[in-house]
Amino acid sequence: MNLQLKSFEEYQEAYKNSVENPEAFWGEIAENFFWKRKWTNVLNWNFTEPNIKWFEGGKLNITENCLDRHIYKLGDKPAIIWEPNDPNEAHRILTYKQLLAKVETFANVLKNNNVVKGDRVCIYLPMVPELVIAVLACARIGAIHSVVFGGFSARSIADRINDAACKLVVTSDGGFRAGKVLELKSIVDDALMQCDSVERVIVLTRTRTPISMIKGRDVWWEDEIKKVETQGNPPCPAEEMDAEDPLFVLYTSGSTGKPKGVVHTTGGYMVYTGYTFSNVFRYQPDEVYFCTADIGWITGHSYIVYGPLSQGATSLMFEGTPTYPDAGRLWDIVDKYKVNILYTAPTAIRSLMAFGDEYLEGKDLSSIKKLGSVGEPINEEAWHWFNKKIGKEKAPITDTWWQTENGGILIAPIAGISPTVPGYAMLPLPGVQPCLMDEDGKEIEGNDVSGNLCIKFPWPGMLRTTWGDHERCRQTYFSTYENKYFTGDGCYRSPEGYYKITGRVDDVLNVSGHRIGTAEVENAINMHADVVESAIVGYPHPVKGQGIYAYVIVANHHIDAESTRKDILQTITRLIGAIAKPDIIQFVADLPKTRSGKIMRRILRKIAEGEINNLGDTSTLQDPTVVEAIIKGAEEMKK
Repeated sequence: MNLQLKSFEEYQEAYKNSVENPEAFWGEIAENFFWKRKWTNVLNWNFTEPNIKWFEGGKLNITENCLDRHIYKLGDKPAIIWEPNDPNEAHRILTYKQLLAKVETFANVLKNNNVVKGDRVCIYLPMVPELVIAVLACARIGAIHSVVFGGFSARSIADRINDAACKLVVTSDGGFRAGKVLELKSIVDDALMQCDSVERVIVLTRTRTPISMIKGRDVWWEDEIKKVETQGNPPCPAEEMDAEDPLFVLYTSGSTGKPKGVVHTTGGYMVYTGYTFSNVFRYQPDEVYFCTADIGWITGHSYIVYGPLSQGATSLMFEGTPTYPDAGRLWDIVDKYKVNILYTAPTAIRSLMAFGDEYLEGKDLSSIKKLGSVGEPINEEAWHWFNKKIGKEKAPITDTWWQTENGGILIAPIAGISPTVPGYAMLPLPGVQPCLMDEDGKEIEGNDVSGNLCIKFPWPGMLRTTWGDHERCRQTYFSTYENKYFTGDGCYRSPEGYYKITGRVDDVLNVSGHRIGTAEVENAINMHADVVESAIVGYPHPVKGQGIYAYVIVANHHIDAESTRKDILQTITRLIGAIAKPDIIQFVADLPKTRSGKIMRRILRKIAEGEINNLGDTSTLQDPTVVEAIIKGAEEMKK
């Protein structure tokens, strides 16, 4: 069976087969990958416990599928093209042969530092090729990687290290991002003051920032590589893994303050990311594919590393930001490497739109054949700009919907063969069975309807559990609706049956395509000495999609508001990271609460959105006058 669909009719046929006989369908897809031993059972599942197993009995190693199996035919083909933050620094290209050699070498480094199958390794690196090498080296020996985005604070790293009881940390002296140097090692040092499980820290040289190296704990990446080379650089055979062995843990914000460690396993994740990458982008062997995400997020895991490499693709990774040194940087990269597929976020598109079209002048974008959008629904204005200015109305746009927990894309047009409507995720991929549910737990049939988006049948890339807390996984995703996976998103199904995501229905915000739990931000704000209580809501933001609006009660009403705002922002940066900083902080005397003490965020959301004539019933509040005071304060802030 060919992995890639060739026409919309083929898609429709594949979709029908995937629903009528999912085990036969996914069994055929999985035959396209290399297995050390074939599975005995394609699928075993229930959504009650939940307990989901794909390709039971199958033995494999994902790195053999991403590297070894390509060596004979594609050994000299670029696997990773790396573009640095500074356009004047030399770029790097690693062929499949070179990448395999480096992965084997670093896998031996991990072994020399007592990492064994099942150990957890925290990776806190900038967007450099060594990040891909470290991730694949963990997978090579069966260690479970936990990549932490370079924008997170010491406290956030410590939470993640402690939750997974990581044995080793891979970091660098620092990282470059736009015009800044990020002091990554010193942030790790602060984090490790609260972590007992870490035995070793491997430090890559990147920025030559002065750092402290603790004897017996910290070692240099380069020194460890030399040790392996002096041992004759032996090969590192790929560890045999069960299809259901954990591959990685990736932390995502939840509606409670504690981040959730989403666990993805080896076999199903490999099959699903490979299949979706090949199909959604309809990747062709000679194409250069550029995903602008960070590997610290799921998009980078699935669609910079595992999906593209499993299909023998050339994957471009970029250390910097789309607007540094100016807003033409992304287009310079497209021009320089003749990029054929560009997969980016609506936030980046809106930001570049705002800078104006002059940054497109003189840039050759004629190589672009396909465009993709990820992280949140793309608004129509940005879709049309992307289509016209970047795709020249010739490159199909695939607006992809999926989440950290999903492993890979669930709903999206298949580039060039599926219909597209601006702002719509369109149709589910083969094997994905979406449904809309009402508040009473009944499925909403038919079209031209809205409800809560659920999935009623497993797909290979889905999460299996949350690390160390299976009950949390059950409660979060499988308890709202019986026998359904609940996505937490609202959705509209058009008269034609197309899906449009309408946003979160739980207490999670989607800021620049990244999920941030309101409880996590509230907890951080409430740590500030002057803060009594706070409430966080999202509101429409012209660039980020959703901005963060904070309503804060302080103990001292005679505070210097501006200085307290700065202090609160600093507190959040320290506890979570700059990514969670509110865009607006409004000081209030009280919050609207029901008589049972529940904060009415629905009202606060409406005020933040400026919909003050549509607040609904406020008579059930403890003190309805609180709302008037908040509205007045919001209007004064706007002035």
